[in-house]
Formats: sequence, structure tokens, C-alpha cells
Amino acid sequence: MAVQTGGDLVNWSYCTNGFRDHRLPEALAVLADLGYTGAAITLDHGHLDPYALGLNREVAATAKLLGELGMTAVVETGGRYTLDPRRKHHPTLLGDEAWRRADYLRRAMRIAADLGAPVVHLWSGATPCDVTEQEAWARLAGWCERLLDDADEAGVTLAFEPEPGMLVQDLADYERLRRLLGGHPRFGLTLDIGHCRCLEPQDVPSCVRRALPYLAHVQIEDMRRGVHEHLEFGAGDIDFPPVMAALAGYGGQVAVELARHGHAAPEVARRSIDFLRRAHGRLDG
Repeated sequence: MAVQTGGDLVNWSYCTNGFRDHRLPEALAVLADLGYTGAAITLDHGHLDPYALGLNREVAATAKLLGELGMTAVVETGGRYTLDPRRKHHPTLLGDEAWRRADYLRRAMRIAADLGAPVVHLWSGATPCDVTEQEAWARLAGWCERLLDDADEAGVTLAFEPEPGMLVQDLADYERLRRLLGGHPRFGLTLDIGHCRCLEPQDVPSCVRRALPYLAHVQIEDMRRGVHEHLEFGAGDIDFPPVMAALAGYGGQVAVELARHGHAAPEVARRSIDFLRRAHGRLDG
């Protein structure tokens, strides 16, 4: 069940890209034991690989386990080498093989529907060197329009994440893309709290309030201004109680994303939820 502090229920979750050295059922069990009530499942070679034989059985077993553990799920699609063993995060929706990324995202939507997960996360990728910015925006909007048709059919929301260094890297870029898509009701936002501190001109609580009308998924970690490095809580310079206050009324997952900390995943996950509970609890002070 969700943690209740300050009168609010918070669905503390954890991104499974931080548990790459664990089998997915073991990772979910560890997280549930620590008090997490959700998992942001990153589809990858070891965790619900969309191209693996026996995927349907694995998805069904995962859905059953989530129910037994009382956990929610969202589906994340940020696996580094899921589609290309040589190029990180390739292909994207902006390049010549965008159809491969679109096929992967459609598979992710079907997995999400079978898990009972309401949200599928995605991002733009960086603009290829041989593509103009204008053409990149046109390609991205075109593919998103088609993917939103699939989202309607699957009954899921697409939660688009602005990512530093990509075509869509900040809230202004997300809002531009949303306008190009006519404000489609299934086109939501993944807000990464650390990214707000890294590059947004506003302070983090202001970013959260700006994002709330579109917010479908939250990733959270510490970060420093101008440096895109996901840090454990307390190692960056984010003041978290005001961030928690700004999230009041948001009902989705708040998912810790520490993908490079898998070597100590159980202990990092324990420290993370302890920190978040304390930060949220200080709202009563």
C-alpha cells in the first residue's frame, strides 16, 4: 500500500533499470519488502524483453506477482542497448529506422495493457546530424500521432520525457510538441525532478506546478545545476520538501531513477525510500 504522510498518499516507486543485476521477480520482492508500492519496469534484455520467446508467460507471471505484492506498474522504455548493441538508445523516432523504435513502443503498450499498467514512457532522442531541426520536429510529431492511435487502442497514456541533450529536452519543448499534437488527452508528461534542477530556468517546485496539468509519471533523484548526473538523495543540491509540496494532488508513481547504482541496488533503494519519507514527512513541520 502507499505511504501516508502529511495526509497524502504517495506511490513511492523504483525504476527497475537500477536493478539490472536482479531477476525481475526478485527485484520486485526486494522493493515491496522495503515499502515501495510501485515499480517503473524498464523493458530490457533481462526484464520483460519485448522480443523474447515466452514473453507472454513472463508478463502474465509478472502481473500476478504485482497483484500479490500490492504494487502498481508503469512501463519505461529507456533501455540503453535494447534495440542496437552498438549504439546507445538507437534507433530513435528521429532517424531512418524510426519504424523499429515505433515497433518497440507498440510492443511496450501491449505489455503495459497486459500488466494493467496505465502509462508507457518514451522520449525523442537526439537530432541526427543529417536532419534539420525543422525536419526532426516534423518526424517526431508524425510518429507520435501514429503512436497515439495505438495508445487509444491499448488504453494507455504515453508519458513523454524531456531529456537533456535530446530534441525534446525541457518543459518548453514538451509543450511545443503537445501543441503540435493538438493536446491529445493520451499524451502526458514524464517529469524527471533531477532534470528540472539540471537545466530548467525555473526552480524545481515551479517546474512541478507547471507540469501538473499534463503529469502522468514522475522520476526522482538528486542532481546538481548544469550537470546531467543522477545522484543519490543528498549528493546533489535539490531541496526536496518544497518539491513534495508542489506534487500535492498528483496520484501517479514517484519513481526513483538511479540506473547506475545497480551494484548496490537493495541498499540504495533502502536509503532512497528512507530519505523520501523523511523529506515528505517534514511537510508537517
